[in-house]
Amino acid sequence: RSPTMAGLLPLLLVLLQLLTSAGACRGEGSLVRATPVCEDTTKTRSALLDAFDEPSTQTSALSASAIGSRLRGGAREKVLVTGGVGYIGSHTVLELIKEGYEVVVIDNLSNSNKECLRRVEELAGRSVTFHQVDIRDKAALADVFSKHRISAVVHFAGLKAVGESVAKPLLYYQVNVEGTLNLLEAMQAAGCRNIVFSSSATVYGEPSRVPVDETFPTGPTNPYGSSKLFNEQILADVAKASAMAGAKSKDKLNVCLLRYFNPVGAHPSGRIGEDPKGVPNNLMPYIQQVAVGKRKELVVFGNDYPTHDGTGVRDYIHVVDLAKGHTAALRKLRGNPGCVTYNLGTGKGYSVLDIVRAYSNACGRDLPYKIAPRRPGDVSVVYSDPSLAHKELGWSAKLGLKQMCDDSWRWISANPNGFDPVDKAGSDV
Repeated sequence: RSPTMAGLLPLLLVLLQLLTSAGACRGEGSLVRATPVCEDTTKTRSALLDAFDEPSTQTSALSASAIGSRLRGGAREKVLVTGGVGYIGSHTVLELIKEGYEVVVIDNLSNSNKECLRRVEELAGRSVTFHQVDIRDKAALADVFSKHRISAVVHFAGLKAVGESVAKPLLYYQVNVEGTLNLLEAMQAAGCRNIVFSSSATVYGEPSRVPVDETFPTGPTNPYGSSKLFNEQILADVAKASAMAGAKSKDKLNVCLLRYFNPVGAHPSGRIGEDPKGVPNNLMPYIQQVAVGKRKELVVFGNDYPTHDGTGVRDYIHVVDLAKGHTAALRKLRGNPGCVTYNLGTGKGYSVLDIVRAYSNACGRDLPYKIAPRRPGDVSVVYSDPSLAHKELGWSAKLGLKQMCDDSWRWISANPNGFDPVDKAGSDV
């Protein structure tokens, strides 16, 4: 169900006002302007904030401090994973099951395949409850919460391609931002007070120096990053409002914002991995398609960046390490932390050509590539300072670049068409 333009404009005005007041988005070409917010929009925002100030109609079993307690008592905590059939979501579902949680997954399957979930169940030895739901559908979300006693949400659902967001900004705000508001409203109505949000290093924009820690100024350079920052601000505001109202611990919204860098790799079994539909928007799945002969060469966007080989440098993190970061974040919510933010990365930067060479070693042949102009919105160098996550979550990345590429190659060589039995994406060879 797609929202109308008229229904979306008040929402965007609220978000622009939020970031203007917070000074969150900076730089020439910023979306933020001092736009007055109409009275109806202000009331809508206030209603959402006030909703989290009201005492919960659910029992204290849904409080943050209860996460894990019913595990000890014999019954499994139930966690909702939005976008749980996607790349990162599916690996996180597997880790949650391994830790003893009961998992409910929602996904609209727009960029995923239900075969992935079947394989997760195969690897876990347990079934997973699935509902095909678009997060823009309020009624469908409410129905999911009415059917399940959800203690926490891990929120991945949304669009994620930087280049596409530049071409289709309104779509990204519709799906990513309105969808998160709908999810928050459904959580409030059900008395669910705990959420781990899948954010992104793109909220930092072009950092003035590296490594990037959580105190760095935010200033996204593309609509995808802006949508992530809007969601961070909304979640932080609602958590703050619930705390300021003097809410009891069982009524306070607890939020863990995870700003992660560039997920790559696959499950070491080779059974699940990244399988985007159509032409890939990210580096590793594009390399995968070149490696299995579905594309004749990799397109490297830009070789004139101020880096050691002229190509962009990023912090690449193995998807299994990243999934474990989400289980660590859920444990953090047991302590009623309010709103907390962590970088999830390795703290190391690799260029595009570094990745090409490492993947060539993994698959046993040189991978062809050509240079193309830079893409709008891309930045030169970004890598993380993940020390806060290590200190407060007890988490750190364990898997290096070789294992990232080896696991990716194991996945794609065994599944050249991803989760489809035949090639539906097409090729250029």
